[in-house]
Amino acid sequence: MPELPEVETVVRSIALLVGRRIVSAEFRCRRVLRGADPGGMAARIQGRGIAGVRRYGKFILVSLEGGGYLVIHLGMTGRLLLGGPAGKHTHAILTLDRGVLLYEDSRQFGCIQFSEEFPERVAKLGPEPLEVPFEDFAAALKRRKTRIKALLLNQSFLRGLGNIYADESLFRAGIHPLAVAARLRRDRARRLHEAIVAVLTEAIAAGGSSISDYVDAYGRKGFFQFSHRVYQRTGEPCVTCGTPIRRLLVAQRSSHFCPKCQKR
Repeated sequence: MPELPEVETVVRSIALLVGRRIVSAEFRCRRVLRGADPGGMAARIQGRGIAGVRRYGKFILVSLEGGGYLVIHLGMTGRLLLGGPAGKHTHAILTLDRGVLLYEDSRQFGCIQFSEEFPERVAKLGPEPLEVPFEDFAAALKRRKTRIKALLLNQSFLRGLGNIYADESLFRAGIHPLAVAARLRRDRARRLHEAIVAVLTEAIAAGGSSISDYVDAYGRKGFFQFSHRVYQRTGEPCVTCGTPIRRLLVAQRSSHFCPKCQKR
């Protein structure tokens, strides 16, 4: 699933849509619309100008002139593409006064919705990892007695983190994924905070991680997968100490870690 760096990269690649107008809209899949009427959805946005495009966690919010938002979640295989021909997995076509924006999703786990107000499901998400002050982060850790990996995946704790960047951040901070959040000393909490910011910043600069389907709006893959130190490297030597990377399940998600470098 595209995580914060991938979604941020997509948002930056479609920033040029601001100021353009949606001439027509075609929606081909009720599942992606979560049951909404395709014709009604199209009628609500046709003729509207695009006032802004931003990321909020893993969501893409397209604000429209006159009010309202297109809320897009890419799910596991969703793609927003500028131009190109529509294919069998193209579920939305927005024809603009200049250009075309396509939404493709082979597995249809993503969604496109319209909201008159700032979406409630988005507003409930936790703070932005790249902006949360350390003191707030440390205080929030102390209130949680859950495993740190499970907590980092909880979108009400931090919005936008997922499996890849939780694993990579924990490795850089030297923290085992099964460590209890509330028991982390202040110095370890600070290392984790700094690691999260560093990993996400580097991943954004590299265009995200292209593990399977992810590309930006121009069809370009990211390169951060070549910088992964633990994620999906089970059995390979740790880049720091040479110990084989291990895998375990935390909150029903695979967690990759170095048993020597990462301590509980």
